Amino acid sequence: MRPLLFGVLGCSLVLSVQALYSSSDDVVELTPSNFNREVIQSDSLWLVEFYAPWCGHCQSLAPEWKKAATALKGIVKIGAVDADQHKSLGGQYGVRGFPTIKIFGGNKNKPDEYQGGRTSQAIVDGAMNALRALVKDRLSGKSGGSGYNKQVGEASGGGSKKDVVELTDDNFDKMVLESDDVWLVEFFAPWCGHCKNLEPEWAAAATDVKEQTKGRVRLGAVDATVHQVVSSRYGIRGFPTIKIFKKGEEPEDYQGGRSRKDIVERALDLFSDNAPPPELLEILNEDVLKKTCEDSQLCIIAVLPHILDTGASGRNGYLEVMMKMAEKYKKKMWGWLWTEAGAQMDLEASLGIGGFGYPAMAAINARKMKFALLRGSFSDTGIHEFLRELSVGRGSTATLGGGAMPKIHAVEPWDGKDGQVSGKITLPLFLSTDNFGKMLYMLIQSYFVKLIVAMVVLFP
Repeated sequence: MRPLLFGVLGCSLVLSVQALYSSSDDVVELTPSNFNREVIQSDSLWLVEFYAPWCGHCQSLAPEWKKAATALKGIVKIGAVDADQHKSLGGQYGVRGFPTIKIFGGNKNKPDEYQGGRTSQAIVDGAMNALRALVKDRLSGKSGGSGYNKQVGEASGGGSKKDVVELTDDNFDKMVLESDDVWLVEFFAPWCGHCKNLEPEWAAAATDVKEQTKGRVRLGAVDATVHQVVSSRYGIRGFPTIKIFKKGEEPEDYQGGRSRKDIVERALDLFSDNAPPPELLEILNEDVLKKTCEDSQLCIIAVLPHILDTGASGRNGYLEVMMKMAEKYKKKMWGWLWTEAGAQMDLEASLGIGGFGYPAMAAINARKMKFALLRGSFSDTGIHEFLRELSVGRGSTATLGGGAMPKIHAVEPWDGKDGQVSGKITLPLFLSTDNFGKMLYMLIQSYFVKLIVAMVVLFP
């Protein structure tokens, strides 16, 4: 009987130690499940005690804390967190000893330490002083907002805060999980030093990635101290944590560096892995050329032999080579175009192709009005060497003829069939009244150049 009696007494003692606060008190019991809703999203001023039930100082403070809560009811909120049971919540706010009291005022994510006495009167006085300071700040127009955008706005680094998407418990699923885009998401805490160091790099990378992937890879940020539902779902334990989200796949941890360059490189790799190859377009009108070249750092243009020279199979062979190269270099976000020989004589003239030597290829930088010509073979190897040189800033370039994009004629799209010679003799576009003289002149000019070269060789 005696052991049972001791057991009952022991249980009652444990319960009495743990029950520092009850539902009948004016002290709000706070836990990870309600802290965000009650404190962080509240407009009220909060004094929050982080305690441990076994702590003697906490037990001494409890009756004074209850008196203060009753006195401040309807004026200032008084709460308490069992930080022994909810260690993660205490850890978020740097709680190292008990009791620790923090004041959650205008900026809920950067609470102030309460440094006053531990009597009910001292607690009330401290709360009223904090309340007066909060009201004064609001009168002067100061905001207590504390989201990622505010932090980035205070930082520097060349990025724009608007390019980092602020993600929350409410919008995360719709913005990230239901999106066809790839997301890099940073889970941060406002008080975290490493997060503060990452902020300007993350913002700058977000701007670069948005531009270079045309918004198909996006960078977001979640304040894990506020939006604990989504943070808990992905097991966030330290800050900053960066995760990669692709539609229909489990998220993966980002393992790269934390610099702007490292983040951008990883984002471009993700884009390259998931993006379809660029579309290979026939130059049918001026809009096709203008849009493709102006929207891309480079536009790669092939001038293919006339359909009567190659037939459908020959042309498809050339187009297949181009599509293979477009896939290989899709990470570069270049534009890819083609036209039939003679269909766009002004374009050929501006590139110095000269009405012969097909197939030919040029790479145009429309912003600088510069171009480079393929000098090697129109093959996987030849085009790869040509584009590789351009991608590292090497290769011979020239100014586009006239210093502007050439005139483009509207033409009918290729129907995918072999060319046919009809009984009726018609002049193709390149032999039209507008272009015949140009082509004839170029051919004559080419003939005399070859003649002069031959004479020099034969008669030095």
